[in-house]
Amino acid sequence: MKSPVFISAVGAALAAVALFASPAVAVDVDPIVIKGSHFFYKTNGTEFFIRGVAYQKGYSTNDTQSGNNAYTDPLADVNGCKRDIPYLVQLQTNTIRVYAVDPTLDHSVCMSMLASAGIYVIADLSQPKMSINRNTPRWEVDLFARYTSVVDSLQNYTNVLGFFAGNEVSNQPNNTAASAFVKAAVRDTKTYIKQRNYRAIGVGYAANDDPDIRVELADYFNCGPTSDSIDFWGYNIYSWCGNSTYTESLYDKRTAEFADYSVPAFFAEYGCNHERPRPFTEVGALFGDNMTSVWSGGIVYMYFQESNNYGLVSSISESSASPLPDFSSLSKQIAMATPKTTNSASYNPTNTKARACPTSGSSWRVASALPPSPNGELCNCMQQTLTCVAKPGLDTNSVQKAFDSVCGYSNGLYCAGVQPFPDNGTYGAYSMCNSTEQLSFAFDQYYKAQNKQNQASACDFGGAAQTRAAASASGNCQNLVSQAGTAGAGTVTSVPTGKPESSSKGSPSSSSTKASASMVHVPSFDFGLLKLGAYIVGAVLTGVGMILL
Repeated sequence: MKSPVFISAVGAALAAVALFASPAVAVDVDPIVIKGSHFFYKTNGTEFFIRGVAYQKGYSTNDTQSGNNAYTDPLADVNGCKRDIPYLVQLQTNTIRVYAVDPTLDHSVCMSMLASAGIYVIADLSQPKMSINRNTPRWEVDLFARYTSVVDSLQNYTNVLGFFAGNEVSNQPNNTAASAFVKAAVRDTKTYIKQRNYRAIGVGYAANDDPDIRVELADYFNCGPTSDSIDFWGYNIYSWCGNSTYTESLYDKRTAEFADYSVPAFFAEYGCNHERPRPFTEVGALFGDNMTSVWSGGIVYMYFQESNNYGLVSSISESSASPLPDFSSLSKQIAMATPKTTNSASYNPTNTKARACPTSGSSWRVASALPPSPNGELCNCMQQTLTCVAKPGLDTNSVQKAFDSVCGYSNGLYCAGVQPFPDNGTYGAYSMCNSTEQLSFAFDQYYKAQNKQNQASACDFGGAAQTRAAASASGNCQNLVSQAGTAGAGTVTSVPTGKPESSSKGSPSSSSTKASASMVHVPSFDFGLLKLGAYIVGAVLTGVGMILL
């Protein structure tokens, strides 16, 4: 039986302000800033604890394998915002988390209504078709363009608290290599925000609670230069079920593990539903004296009732929703939560030291070196210098066979410049280019290694390759290609300063759409002392930008 819930006078007043916010005028709120391991309101210095709710209908997090790529942007659903903000206010919500945003849509109305209600937003940068896939991880130009377009579309709203560069991407030891690509995304998104002179907006990562790698994950994303590491840590944790306790749930262990963490940490998702309705007794612990010195609150999963039974409301129409018993439980617990706060002016962080990077081994297969920054200009420049290139319009099977063939020669020598090896931190300079560009580079490496009499037949690969007149690199192109090196083994230190540009411009396959969302295996081999296991990378065989990574 659903429990009746009535909106308080304060909640109704705030909701009324939100509902009538002008869509043409953005409502400014005091931005949230980071100092040490805590969040604060920028102007008055009051500590900010996240009282959050996950807010996105019909979206399964990190669901890149299901084929369900559709999503609805909740920040562009004006009717939904009008309907739901009063309920969020009743829960004393000050933060929502959204998992996929469409940067081409208008968010001004919802963002203004949320701001009027004192609600901040943490937005994931990916979407189902464009994310770092844990099984075939890549970090390349088109995905970087997706991330920065979300930043561009939301950065002007002062109630944007931060961005997540990934959600539970590495979730067990056999896919930890994907974390290198997520951390590269953190690095490059942070750099982009600074280059564009946007206000300081944090970029973080949301991890699952896997006992085999939880410590390594937290250490890895915090270690190294601050320009590369996360600004905050999100923890998706469901260990407190029913009427558990601080020790039984192992909250005490997790709190001890993060006691000296140098950036803010919070629960990016919580709310075990093994017992229903959920009593949410963990709220008292999360906002109690044992945890508030370490944790900055948390985000309840989730607002909408769906098949997984984590919802706070159901029976949603265009104008109303029916709160569930979970809603009443959470409302009651949140109302009793009174965390002790400190003021920014009197807070002097002592836990300023970053963690040491974990050692690569059997359960953690990632070195500290990161993949190169996506550089569409470099990929385009490289393409123009090639004589033997992939033919336009190749389908997935043809590309796979071609890679198997060219990478099989000389222990993978001709593919060294395009392959990523996170386990030892070795990355080809062109490993961030799309797969057609990579295949063309490998073809050309093989072709140029042949003597004159064999070159006539060397650029064929079962009809997948063709020759063309190559152009000489000049100007900045010459500089970029020179840094990459003839074999693609160099390090390109020049970083693009403008908006990410698709690397498919001028590519031989820029008109092809036959394998725009396929995945291709690029074989890997032993290079001297480097033991390189088979590594899988996603393929992008078109410049249209809808890719699966």
